[in-house]
Amino acid sequence: MDKDTKDMLMKQMVSKASFKSNINPDLYVKYNVKRGLRNLDGTGVLVGLTEVGEVMSYIVDDAERVPVEGRLYYRGYEVKDLVNGFYSKGRYGYEEIAYLLLTGSLPTAEQVDEFTKLLASCRMLPNNFTEDMILKAPSPDVMNKLARSVLALYSYDDNPDSIAIDNVIRQSIELIARFPVLLSYAYAARRHYVEHNSLYLRDPNPEYNTAQNILHLIRPDGKFTELEARILDLALVLHAEHGGGNNSSFVTHAVSSTGSDTYSVIAAAIGSLKGPQHGGASNKAYAMMMDLMDSVDDITDEDQIRAYLTKILRKEAFDKSGLIYGIGHAVYTLSDPRTKLLTQYAEKLAKEKDKMDIYNLYLAVERIAPEVFHEVKKSDKIVCANVDYFAGFVYSMLDIPPVLFTPLFACARIAGWSAHRIEELLSGGRIMRPAFKCVNKRRAYVPIEERE
Repeated sequence: MDKDTKDMLMKQMVSKASFKSNINPDLYVKYNVKRGLRNLDGTGVLVGLTEVGEVMSYIVDDAERVPVEGRLYYRGYEVKDLVNGFYSKGRYGYEEIAYLLLTGSLPTAEQVDEFTKLLASCRMLPNNFTEDMILKAPSPDVMNKLARSVLALYSYDDNPDSIAIDNVIRQSIELIARFPVLLSYAYAARRHYVEHNSLYLRDPNPEYNTAQNILHLIRPDGKFTELEARILDLALVLHAEHGGGNNSSFVTHAVSSTGSDTYSVIAAAIGSLKGPQHGGASNKAYAMMMDLMDSVDDITDEDQIRAYLTKILRKEAFDKSGLIYGIGHAVYTLSDPRTKLLTQYAEKLAKEKDKMDIYNLYLAVERIAPEVFHEVKKSDKIVCANVDYFAGFVYSMLDIPPVLFTPLFACARIAGWSAHRIEELLSGGRIMRPAFKCVNKRRAYVPIEERE
């Protein structure tokens, strides 16, 4: 088939296919459909139980939901306490948190050291994997390449399909170890083959932890400061887990419930996280803030900031979506605890990088955006800055390009996904099978010679 004929037939299919849903919105109310698995009050539909993570944003007082400052718990421990615990002692935290999520217990100093060494021993990719699976098929999108690479690792596993817990734990540890290398090499291939820059690849350093290795692998000179590594480590900790209800963790539970292999499950979770309404939100928030700085004369003038945000909500600025990216969250109300921690600890990095003017702009927008939202939308909904709002700025201060923002999220969240997969295999017991009500009318079959 020649190209013109192919294009013509494609256009005919597009004209025939109905990409816009014809379902009457009233039917969702009639059949009590929980759209987006949400209740009418915005809370999530309870579909499972977990011991991995908990998100708290309100209390129930006399049968009424009362918003409170957001809290996040990993295995019952408040994240704020975990972060302050390792930061106050000058320790890195991601390996400690990954151990906690996988085992349910806080490790001793000896156990953290052993686990860190175990990860280091698993970081190297299989022989010829880099050449055959990454460099020979570069992708302009690192998340797609990350998913493909995870699927490809199935072929290099001597026991890929077993869902015995010891085997799944082994696979999970190997993936946690290898994610920094997979995303770094995928980025290197993109830089070379898509952006036409020099190709540089180096082996992971066995003496480095996860955060240190990421900076070591993605930077041309492989160098970084202690503060840079610690801030990236903090970002990884804050993205490592967020309860079972977030989309990618729910996908992990759903696909695990089918009995599928670890690589297929994690690749599905990566696909979920890629979406701009999930892990991809940090790119949008960062791009919006860059557009703000280009659109106003003075980034310290709150009237100009307010005017720009008003234009966004009125679909007159940035991408005309009407969304202030990074402001608002599906669960948190008064505050996102991850944002508070990241903002607090990143101030020192902003000072070191001479970025305090931009840091203060972020604080100003964080404060002004909810006010503008209420004024323009005439809504009393409580909104706060989520972690995606500030994460992009932190990554930019670390000279990490936007194409790696979401892959870094995945690099952190692989620990939480692994914990949820193990939990589903141990405690789930049934394939997830929610119901959809078909509202199409029954129709009589039409022989092909009578069709129009």
